[in-house]
Amino acid sequence: MEFVASVLGSVVAEACRHLCGFPCSKFSNPFKFKSNVNDLEKEIQHLTDLRSEVENEFNFESVSTTRVSEWLTAVGGVESKVGSTTTDLSANKEKCYGGFVNCCLRGGEVAKALKEVRRLQADGNSIANMVAAHGQSRAVEHIPAQSIEDQPTASQNLAKILHLLEDGVGSIGVWGMGGVGKTTLVKNLNKQLGNSSSTPPFGMVIWVTVSKQLDLMRIQTRIAERLSMGVDKNDSTENVAIKLHRRLKQQNKFLLILDDVWEGIDLDALGVPRPEVQPGCKIILTTRFRDVCREMKTDVEFKMNVLNDAEAWDLFCKSAGKVATLRHIKPLAKAVAKECGGLPLEIIIMGTSMRGKTKVELWNNSLNQLQSSLPHSIKGIEAKVYRPLKWSYDSLQGKDIKHCFLYCALFPEDFSIEISELVQCWWAEGLIDNQKNYDDIHNTGIALVESLKDCCLLEDGDFKDTVKMHDVVRDVALWIASSLEDECKSLVRSGVSLSHISPVELSGPLKRVSFMLNSLKSLPNCVMQCSEVSTLLLQDNPLLRRVPEDFFMGFLALKVLNMSGTHIRRLPLSLLQLGQLHSLLLRDCIYLEELPPLGSLNRLQVLDCNGTGIKELPNEMEQLSNLRVLNLSRTDNLKTIQAGVVSELSGLEILDMTHSNYKWGVKEGQASLEELGCLEQLIFCSIGLDRNTCTASEELVWITKLKRFQFLMGSIDSMIDKRTKYKERVVIFSDLDLSGERIGGWLTHVDALDLDSCWGLNGMLETLVTNSVGCFSCLKKLTISHSYSSFKPAEGHGALYDLLPNLEEIHLHFLRQLHSISELVDHLGLRFSKLRVMEVTRCPYLEHLLDCGGVILTLENLEDLKVSSCPEVVELFKCSSLSNSVADPIVPGLQRIKLTDLPKLKSLSRQRGTWPHLAYVEVIGCDSLKKLPLSKRSANALKEIVGEVEWWNRLEWDRIDIQSKLQPFF
Repeated sequence: MEFVASVLGSVVAEACRHLCGFPCSKFSNPFKFKSNVNDLEKEIQHLTDLRSEVENEFNFESVSTTRVSEWLTAVGGVESKVGSTTTDLSANKEKCYGGFVNCCLRGGEVAKALKEVRRLQADGNSIANMVAAHGQSRAVEHIPAQSIEDQPTASQNLAKILHLLEDGVGSIGVWGMGGVGKTTLVKNLNKQLGNSSSTPPFGMVIWVTVSKQLDLMRIQTRIAERLSMGVDKNDSTENVAIKLHRRLKQQNKFLLILDDVWEGIDLDALGVPRPEVQPGCKIILTTRFRDVCREMKTDVEFKMNVLNDAEAWDLFCKSAGKVATLRHIKPLAKAVAKECGGLPLEIIIMGTSMRGKTKVELWNNSLNQLQSSLPHSIKGIEAKVYRPLKWSYDSLQGKDIKHCFLYCALFPEDFSIEISELVQCWWAEGLIDNQKNYDDIHNTGIALVESLKDCCLLEDGDFKDTVKMHDVVRDVALWIASSLEDECKSLVRSGVSLSHISPVELSGPLKRVSFMLNSLKSLPNCVMQCSEVSTLLLQDNPLLRRVPEDFFMGFLALKVLNMSGTHIRRLPLSLLQLGQLHSLLLRDCIYLEELPPLGSLNRLQVLDCNGTGIKELPNEMEQLSNLRVLNLSRTDNLKTIQAGVVSELSGLEILDMTHSNYKWGVKEGQASLEELGCLEQLIFCSIGLDRNTCTASEELVWITKLKRFQFLMGSIDSMIDKRTKYKERVVIFSDLDLSGERIGGWLTHVDALDLDSCWGLNGMLETLVTNSVGCFSCLKKLTISHSYSSFKPAEGHGALYDLLPNLEEIHLHFLRQLHSISELVDHLGLRFSKLRVMEVTRCPYLEHLLDCGGVILTLENLEDLKVSSCPEVVELFKCSSLSNSVADPIVPGLQRIKLTDLPKLKSLSRQRGTWPHLAYVEVIGCDSLKKLPLSKRSANALKEIVGEVEWWNRLEWDRIDIQSKLQPFF
């Protein structure tokens, strides 16, 4: 009321001054009244917005509570009074605000209100600046972190994550094994965001440690604390989620870091807006499990790997101090650091435990413990390394997968395990359902391997289709196995240079025993008391030449026996007492020339004689009706398989005789193809064929039931590197005269045809065209190599329709008379309508790949093109100047192109079209090529160019400037 009275008094005084001419009159200038009213409406709105900003950002610990409270109260009062005034004025707006006198009377009221609003604005801006300044300092809370500045790999990882955040990625999952440095990495990210000298990229960085036991309310409370929000302990998670979501929607940009996540978190239930819905929202999570990233649908999965040797040594020295660099300690210190396997957590603990220790004996003791996989006696290792890693093991769902994990510890440290061998062992141990067919067993095994990899309990091996255990993870597995009940006890002495086995070691209750990869010269010459052992691994002991006659009498429960890579010459008769034996693995026992009668091993399901010296199959082989996998690959001395033996193996699913000397055919008294046709369970077969074997289509009907096969007719050398297990149905003709041969019977059933070092191909093609009664729709891959044959069809001998309508891949190598693939096109009527891959190498007279504009207008499905060592090639696709029907572009879907050693190549095509989906380009030794078929659109798809500097600099960029967007990889 006092404010209103004051305003009205001022209005009256101002009116008197103007009307009566007295100097003290206080009437306002009526001609400014309208503009002042408009300004007042705008300024009060600005003040209201400022009040909302201060309320949203204000934290009662940041600035004076009294000052802010008084300002908010004053603003509320002015908003109320001005609101009433503007409402009255708006009501009279159509009547010119009540006329001239009313404008004079109320003009002062409006002017004074406008002045008060502007004063509060100025004060509010000062408060807002203080709040904003404090908000910048607390947008990222201080979290202590070990520096990674001296770790190049970790620093690069940090830079990558920052780049991903800047590049618009909404969510990032950082995953890796426990102790690898995930938390340290994101702590350094938090630190760097807090130290940003420029405008902070996020208005708020929220750090939450989730931990193994997921507690949604605890996470919500932590987020609320960072947002200066109170959470009622009696409130439900649903209500808190609604409040958090409303508050975070007001936050312009924020980063939520969820550290140590063990299971997927529902962001909606948590109350966090999803990054795809609110662009300003970013989320980073750290986890040991890749499945957590998948469940939370992270945009990028970022795997953390262990440190390399140099970084591991630097970190160890930093932890151990100067003692690690002393001359008499340094070699041992380096060995200790290496045994930590690049795992930062163990490196720090080991280094710290050795700090200040100058006695060589202490270092030797620690090194011995690490090498014997018993470092848990070292202070801190069990509590800080082993137990946290065991949590990953405890999180595995199901007893079988846990036993699969522990089984991998039987193999030596840093050993690459063949996945197929591992799966067979798991299967033999009953960890994979024995009732499934072999394909299902294999697929289940692969799924188990991938699950363990996703939990960082296994990792990719050094070779294709192998896996291995990190050294520390293996130590933990052995530690776990040693603490379990008797049914899972293991004796693991693999890869430790043993020359003999002490009978005492085999005297306790054991389940699995591994002495593989040692220097064993002999085995105990007594009956061992190992009645519960189900797995015995003795492979890779090349000095082992003899097995004592009664040795296996103590292993009557044995299911897996692996003696691969030993130099044994015979197997003892005690082997025949192993009635439970599931898998007998004898790979690369090169001196083993015969096997004892195996009829008593009626539960045997896997027999691996790959690379052995056997000359014939053992007696009683036909009694092994449960045998499912028989591997006779690389059996150079195998010359005899008696008729009627193989046909009795009714359970056989896999017969692998890749590179075996035995040829299947029609020899009297020998096994024939008809016997294979009797095997109802057979799904894969790799065999060599006698060149006189009948190839009529009606004689090959039985192969249609096979899922995969590899049949070779000719030289066995061609089977090397052509193994197609689990992939395709292929027939290989090698080092044969095919002129006049009718191979159509094979083409009716195969996915892939390989013609290697054959002659008479032109005649074979003419016969194929002449005698064909339809197309060969099964064939998807054609490989022709090492041939001097011409492929030009005689006049009138070309096919009238496409004989290979479903061809997806064509590979041509060392074809001395090939001038253009169009010669094959004309011969077989090819259209390449489904062709995805084209590869041409070492064709000395090849001038171009294809003539386009005739029967072939476009290769619409071609994705991958490789051409190398063809010195006469001038262009890839030759388009007739008279043809207007050639599609633009010729290869619209091409994604990868690799061109190597094509010195005369000037253009990819005379056509001016561009290749819009080209992503990877590699050009080496193509000095005449100066243009690429690129456009602005294709530049966006392009990811990598590999080439020589000189070639790169000679390229002409006449259509677009791509050079600024790409850098070549040299």
